This record gives sequence, structure tokens and C-alpha cells, in this order.
Amino acid sequence: MANSDPEGVDGVRMTWNVWPRTKLEASKCVIPLAASIAPIRPHSDIPTLPYAPLRCRTCSAVLNAYSRVDFLAKIWICPFCYQRNQFPPHYAMISETNLPCELYPQYTTVQYTLQMDPDPNNPSNAPQLQPVFVFVLDTCMIEEELVFAKSALKQAIGLLPEQALVGFVSFGTQALVHELGFTEMSKVYVFKGSKEISKEQVLEQLGLRAAGGRPTAGYPKGLQNGFTNTVVNRFLLPASDCEFTLNSLLDELQTDQWPVQAGHRASRCTGVALSVAAGFLGACLPGTGARIIALVGGPCTEGPGTIVSKDLSEPLRSHKDLFKDAAPYFKKAVKFYDSLAKQLVDQGHVLDLFASALDQVGVAEMKVAIERTGGLVVLAESFGHSVFKDSFKRVFEDGEQSLGLCFNGMLEIGCSKEIKVQGIIGPCTSLEKKGPNVSDTVIGEGNTTTWKMCGLDKSTCLTVIFDLSSTDQSNVPETVNPQFYLQFLTSYQDPEGKTLIRVTTVTRQWADISVSTEELIHGFDQETAAVVMARITSLKMETEEGFDATRWLDRNLIRFCSKFGNYRENDPSSFSLNPCFSLFPQFIFNLRRSQFVQVFNNSPDETAYFRVLLNKENITNAAVMAQPSLISYSFNSPPQPALLDVASISADHILLLDSYFSIVVFHGMTIAQWRNMGYQNQPEHQAFALLLEAPQVDAQIIIRDRFPVPRLVVCDQHGSQARFLLAKLNPSATYNNATDIAQGSDIIFTDDVSLQVFCEHLQRLAVQS
Repeated sequence: MANSDPEGVDGVRMTWNVWPRTKLEASKCVIPLAASIAPIRPHSDIPTLPYAPLRCRTCSAVLNAYSRVDFLAKIWICPFCYQRNQFPPHYAMISETNLPCELYPQYTTVQYTLQMDPDPNNPSNAPQLQPVFVFVLDTCMIEEELVFAKSALKQAIGLLPEQALVGFVSFGTQALVHELGFTEMSKVYVFKGSKEISKEQVLEQLGLRAAGGRPTAGYPKGLQNGFTNTVVNRFLLPASDCEFTLNSLLDELQTDQWPVQAGHRASRCTGVALSVAAGFLGACLPGTGARIIALVGGPCTEGPGTIVSKDLSEPLRSHKDLFKDAAPYFKKAVKFYDSLAKQLVDQGHVLDLFASALDQVGVAEMKVAIERTGGLVVLAESFGHSVFKDSFKRVFEDGEQSLGLCFNGMLEIGCSKEIKVQGIIGPCTSLEKKGPNVSDTVIGEGNTTTWKMCGLDKSTCLTVIFDLSSTDQSNVPETVNPQFYLQFLTSYQDPEGKTLIRVTTVTRQWADISVSTEELIHGFDQETAAVVMARITSLKMETEEGFDATRWLDRNLIRFCSKFGNYRENDPSSFSLNPCFSLFPQFIFNLRRSQFVQVFNNSPDETAYFRVLLNKENITNAAVMAQPSLISYSFNSPPQPALLDVASISADHILLLDSYFSIVVFHGMTIAQWRNMGYQNQPEHQAFALLLEAPQVDAQIIIRDRFPVPRLVVCDQHGSQARFLLAKLNPSATYNNATDIAQGSDIIFTDDVSLQVFCEHLQRLAVQS
């Protein structure tokens, strides 16, 4: 039986659960030493402690279940640096029978709640940080789309907590900041859309510069930054106070009225609108949890962040253009969003993007700002589509369905002295904090042991890539510690405004590979390894010019099978893999065919969208993106997993494919005919009605728990939408070998190799001397 919760209480999964001792041996393992960590994933077994964590005075590691304690001398020894630390006076009562919670062996993950500095005159009145939402709405849309977007916004404002602060910016040819505190008449501040605007100019124009001098640097608590409440309240009001004003404002809001020349695109200044929103948030509320939620319905054609000219005869950039460096606006737009990302990270604010259009809107350029600030991104065809509507609603929902949006996160990583951190792939920004555990080689966000996560939620996941210091095996003394330790410390502000610190400390074994690789092999996690390879491949495709992803994956897989396979040299028929590795080649086969590596047929926006989600989701979800799951429903057996192969198609079966971004319910030919004849409505065919219903029910369960909400495709064998399923299946039967296919099955029109041919080639190359 598969483990239903592979992440466990700690939310940590590793490619290798036993590590080799030296850098050289680690490089021979082919798959890097990496951990996937879900920093604030909720779990019922995590205790919450009402005091601050106790830290080591040398390396700042937090007291944990692996610390050695001398109860008589009231001293604890840090497992990371072996420093002896004195317990403070409030730990005076500890003994072997009276342990604080963090020393219990089962509590390797604990959470601490920190009190904000209370008001000295009134200690019970501790300041609560209110979450802030600034909505940025594109008005360059057709009337129908704008109506959908406005109704989604009204619903969101109704769902917000009453004390949450709300601001509103609309944009088209120009960017408009709406003053919500002035209810007698709607008052707007207009910014020209064609030129770049600095934070200082935003403050000047909104009349914020005179109000309170320069805002103080750093992260002030709440609003103590030289600005009075009244200044903030002109643009940001509690949801309960401004719901009526905002609803009336949205009712009056029209599509952008500037004339558009024939054969031209509308003039849309997305970059200026986001700059203005970031500027006034930074002035009013630096350091408090705030989100800029942008609803964009088309490409930016005006001012900074432009991705295409207004002339419709010029197409939007494609992957081919980017590859040939023939996208004239791309680099400049990425540079602009990179500087916006830096500004938002300094302020501690998040950029979320909801892009709904039939064409591209610039997700590829904005990706840097979304990912560095830990923002959400949803890509849909229309603001009326369920992918947008249901996803947008989930952002603001409460209870079980809520995403658990948190703010102002900070992650620190501590490790045993032999281990170094190369970097993190995922939604965070390096704070460039050097230390002895920082590796010289950088992957993703590196050069640091501390990262900023402006926005994070309960499903946020990060991949940390480790390195070993290049000690030689010969000078490692025999008395060396058989264990190594890693500590992940995440501080963040929860939706209620409380400051929490989550500390997870994990330990694993060192293995001496020169003696035996048995321990190493049994500690391999195939799923995590496949996802880490997918993330590294995607990163290299974006950052290395001329990188051939398919060849890189193939070479690594061949090296991996040569190292860990059992075979006689030059005899492919003798090749076999340990069961601990048996699924890995299949993962790599599907990854090579996935949308992360094969960008043909996807726009740069779609590829950027897929990659943001690949880097943010947990291992189980990310594995489904690269290798979808398939379930088969039939009369004579309960629903069961099916091979991701064209041979699984059968005329009297229904298939449910989950590829994360879309869910496909596929009816075999016979089933579709019976359904079209209406058999399911006849009382004697109740079993058929239940069979039709089962995959739909299961699809809804998947959709309910997922963000962004996936697209549901219901199709029939030989129908036009069957391509959504066929594209993901292993082409074991194609037009070249269609003689031996089963009755009622199908073939795929492709020249791609099948898994069987792929594995035969792999065996031949792996056994070569």
C-alpha cells in the first residue's frame, strides 16, 4: 500500500535519505542531494508553543529534539556546532521527567507564537497587522469580459475579512488610482501610461510625500512610518467600510474609452499600473503583509513592461523568437519586472496575477516578479471560465477550502558543518546572507542561508539543493558522527496577523559507499528525484543558452543506470534495476515528453505558467504534472489505476486522466454510444448510470482540493477533444505498428518512440564498457 502522507509531520522529502560522505561520491550518484520542504504545511501533530525559541549562541540553531542536555549543569549541546549553551532562568525547572515540548523526540517540528510588542500602557492591546489587498483591474477588454471580472471582484470584496484593507487601481491607456476615502464624489489620480514612473513620483502625485516626510527604512510595525492613519485611509480602507463605495465604483466603471486605430491593439499600460500600486503600498505600509492582485486581459503595449507593439501585424513573441533572440521587447520587459520584484521584496509585498485572454498577456515576462514574491498565478481563456472564477473565489474563501495565505515569510537553513547549500528552486528570494554553509556553486536562488518569502500558503513547497564540502575520505576520523542534521526555520505572519515561527529539524545517516551501496539504494526516493530533475531541467532551459534538455536528461539517466544497474558488460539482456529504482526511467521518459521540456505547441506564457506551478507544488502534485495518473472504470471491476499507455483505451471503459492542469473524462466508443441512446435514464440500466457518474464524482473531488482549479474536459473516443488524453499516453501502438492492437483500442499518430523502445536503447547504452 502506498504511503498516503509521504511528507509526514515534517513536510520534508529527500532525493536520497542516506548520504555519501564525500563530494566525489555524491557526484557519482548522478541525482543531486536535495530536499523538498513545505515550510508551513498544516499538520495536527505539530505543537504550538507560546514563547520564543531558544537559540545556540554560536550558530543560531534552535534548541531541538536532537540536542544533548546536561540536566544537572542546565546546559544543552547544539547538534550542529557542538557549542555548549546555558539554559536561561525560565528553563530552571527542567529535568529528565520535566522536559519542554521542543525536546520530546516525536516533536521534530514545533511552532512558536511571538507576541508583537504590546502597548506599554495597555498590554492587552497588542497590535494586529491587517492583511492588505490592492486590486489592479485591466479595462481594455470587451464589455462582456469586464462584466465577468467586475462580478468576480465584487464577490471577492464580500468574502474578505472585515478588517482587511482594500485599495483599487484600474488601467487602460492610463493608470488610475481611486481614492476610496472620499465618498462624496469618485476621485481618481491619473498616471500617464507611456513612461516609467519612480516610487518618488507616485508619492508626489498622490500627495503622500508632503504628509509625512520620508518613510523610515526597514520593517516598521503597522503604520508607524511617519504617515498618519488619515493619509493611508484615502487609498486603503477596511473592507467593511468601503464595500459599498467599491461596488458603486465598479458599477460605473466602463471599458477603456480611448479610441483604438483599425488594425491596432488597445493601448494597455500594465507595467505603469503595477509600479503605481507597488509605489503607494510601499509608502503607506512597508513591511506589512500586502498583496497586489492584478486582473489582466491582454498584452502590455504601452510604457515599461511592453511585450508587443500596437500594430496587429506584429505577432506576439513565440518560443522560436526567444530562442533566436528575435523578440525585441522581451529582455527589456524582464529587466523592468526584475526591478519591480526587488522593490516588492524590499517592501515585503506580493504580486498575484490572474491572466484571462485568448492570446498571451506577458506571464513569461512577469514570472520573475510573481515567483520572487511568492505570488499566485492563474491562466485562463476568459474571465467567465470556471478556471478563473473558481480559482479567484478560492483565494478569498475561509475554512477548509482556504489557501491559508500568509505574509512576510523568512526561511533560514542550518546544516551540519560538512554540508553546504547551493540554492533553492521555488517561490523565494535570496537575501545574500553569507555563512560557512554557503556553497560556491549556485543553483536557483543561492549565495545565502536566508531567503525571503513575501507570500506563502499551506501548499507552498521549496526545493533546496545541497553540496558537500570536499573532504577526502582518508582524513575522516573513525570517531566521526554517523548522523547529519538539517534545520529549517520559517518565520511568517498568518492571516490573522500573528507572527509565528515554525522549526523543523531532521536527521539522516551518512553511508560509507566504498564499503556498500545497499543503504544508499534503499534510501532513494524515486518520485522526489524525478521532480527535482524536472525542476533543474526547467531552470537550465530558462537560464542556460543553447541547453538541450532531452540530451541532458538522457545522459544523466544512462549514467544513473550504469552506476546502479545490475548487468554483465556489453550484454543488454542481462540488465536489471533494483525495485527502488524501477519507476525512475519511466518518470524520465514522461518528463522528456512533458510540457516542461517539449515547448513546441505551447506559448511562452503557458510554459512560464507551468514552470511556476512545477516549482511551487508538493512532490506528489509536481510528479502528476510530469507523469499524469490514469484510472479506468468498467462494469466488471472497481475503479483501478491503468497504465499510462494507449493500450489502456477500451470501447467499454471510461478513463479519468489527471495531468494536474486538466482533468480528462474519456468515454470509450461503446460507452459513448449507449450514453447517446439514453440507456442511463432507464431504470433497468441503473448500473450504467452509476458507471457514468463515478468518474465525474472523482473528478470533482480532485478539482475541489486543487489550486489553480484545473480545466475539466469530457470527451469521447475518436472525438476532437480526445487529443487531451492521447497526447499524454505512451504511444505503444502507432500507425507504424497498428497490426496487433486489441479490439476497441486505439492508435496514436506519432513518430515518438514508445517506452519499450526507449528502455531497450537505455539498456544498450547503460551496459557499454
